Amino acid sequence: MKKKNVINLIKYYAENNDSGFRSEAYEIAKDFDQIGDYQLAEYIMALMSNANTFVPQMNENESSMFEKVEKNGDPLWLPEDIMQDVLGIVHAVAHNAGINKFLFQGAPGTGKTEAVKQLARILEREIYMVDFSAIIDSKMGQTQKNMSELFREINGFVHPEKLVILFDEIDAIALDRTNMNDLREMGRATSTLLKYLDRVDERIVLIATTNLFEHFDKALIRRFDSVIDFNRYSQEDLMDISEEYLNRFLVKFNLAKKDIRLFRKIMKLISPLPYPGDLKNLIKTAVAFSNPDDELDYFRRLYYTVTGEKPENIKKLQEQNFTIREIEILSKIPKSSVARELKEMN
Repeated sequence: MKKKNVINLIKYYAENNDSGFRSEAYEIAKDFDQIGDYQLAEYIMALMSNANTFVPQMNENESSMFEKVEKNGDPLWLPEDIMQDVLGIVHAVAHNAGINKFLFQGAPGTGKTEAVKQLARILEREIYMVDFSAIIDSKMGQTQKNMSELFREINGFVHPEKLVILFDEIDAIALDRTNMNDLREMGRATSTLLKYLDRVDERIVLIATTNLFEHFDKALIRRFDSVIDFNRYSQEDLMDISEEYLNRFLVKFNLAKKDIRLFRKIMKLISPLPYPGDLKNLIKTAVAFSNPDDELDYFRRLYYTVTGEKPENIKKLQEQNFTIREIEILSKIPKSSVARELKEMN
């Protein structure tokens, strides 16, 4: 052990830098191992693996700053480019190379939070979401103190290698410090956030999400190892995702009849198609609210939700490129009557 190791230990202790302290302790253990003092090296390693250095061992029930998020087993449909980026995080974590902080950016409903859940499931980790409403305080300096306490608790979890920490909608505390509309207090809070992000235990996977990436402080963006853009959906991607949601909800609500061609025609009346979060709600509501004694009623409810009109105007339905059979399904008017009325109109 060299003088610099002692100085660094004291420095990290004074700064309450748990990650730095641990790294230095492991370096000292490595030095002892290299000179043949295996017993001391093992003793240091055992001490570091069995205790959290500066903080009591955290239990998720002891903090008001975290909320445990349940992982779900529902499939998540993402465009190939986004999926490859998410899988890249899995590989990065497996390499144990200290790449552990990621920023998911995109409009509401693009699947950022759901992707975090799927990622945690693949990595076999628990998710704890930070409640920023418990951190932001109007009192001078209190937000910074809360931020310090937050990261103390983050680095104090008993098994950091089993954690995903989610900063959901970090916008509340991380907007550009140069923005004239920001309060001075929030600017200081952002500076504090920058400092503590550098000290997060590398064994923890930390993911932040934002809807306002263009307003982000550039210094904060640099603190993340990778930024994943969730806005990369084509209209065909969204149509395919719509189909997947339809299939899921038809099974869930025990509806057997399906007409993908008709479904796609109705969905194409929306331009542009909304992101997955809104698509899910739109389709789920149409299926859930449909008449259980009429297995085609969800098409009518979907049409009404999409257009704001009941599917009663057969001329308009024809202009929207629905076939006579499809008009029969939507309007509940027999095909023969539809054909006759359309012929008379023309």
